[in-house]
Order: sequence, then C-alpha cells, then structure tokens
Amino acid sequence: MPQARTVVLRGADPDEAVLEVHTDLLSAKVGDLRVNPMAALHVWDAGAHLQTRIEARATILTGAAVAQDWARVPDPSRQSYGSQPPPGTPIDDALACAKRPDAACFAVLRLTVLAIDAVHLGPQHRRARYTRETGWRGQWLAP
Repeated sequence: MPQARTVVLRGADPDEAVLEVHTDLLSAKVGDLRVNPMAALHVWDAGAHLQTRIEARATILTGAAVAQDWARVPDPSRQSYGSQPPPGTPIDDALACAKRPDAACFAVLRLTVLAIDAVHLGPQHRRARYTRETGWRGQWLAP
C-alpha cells in the first residue's frame, strides 16, 4: 500500500528547487526510497487557502555528507535518530524502546522538486501545475 508520512521541512533552496528533510536512517521511508526514490509531499497552508502537492526525487545523504547538519541538530531533537529498536519495529509495551542519539542513524533526504500542483481554494478555485522540465512555466488546470 502507498505510505504517507508526516515530515518536517528542515531546509529549502528555491534557486535549485531542493527541499531537505531529516530522518532516521533505519526508518521504513529510507528503505522505501532506496527501492524507488520518487516522493510526493502534500502541504496545506490554511492562511493562504493553498493546497500544494510536490513531486520530487529523493537522494539519501548520510555520514560525512551530513556531519554539519548533525552538528546543528539541538540535543533534544537528536533523540529522534538512533532509537532501539529501530522505528516501526513491533514492541510489547508503549515505552519498550530506548532513545540513544546516534549520528550514524541520522540521514538527510534531499528532495529535488520535479513538479508542483497548486490549488487555491478561494471564492473561485484555481489550479496550476509547474514542472522543472518546462522551466517552471505554469499550466492552468481545472480545479
């Protein structure tokens, strides 16, 4: 079955159309992305009434390539990288796991944006699709 995951945007480079997300290297999403590096993000901005779907190609960065990123992760947040057993493993009790921050379990997902489908849900709904291959020229779509 397709899997949806909640992630936190940790960085963005608008000039390169690249987004960055941090994750535990042992999480299922990393395994899934190793099989198929394509990813989809859904973003809802309630204040702007804007729904955005982003299609991207993920690159998984670890080790020396993310050492500077790890150095900037606050100590309390480091608890998210290196839990034992690994994320998603069945356990007997809700708290039958240990948080052991481990830089070797820290990964950065570098998401190269390929397309953006944006829907504005105002008084008159509007929708457009933008793609990297067209130089980000938009195409109106029926909402």
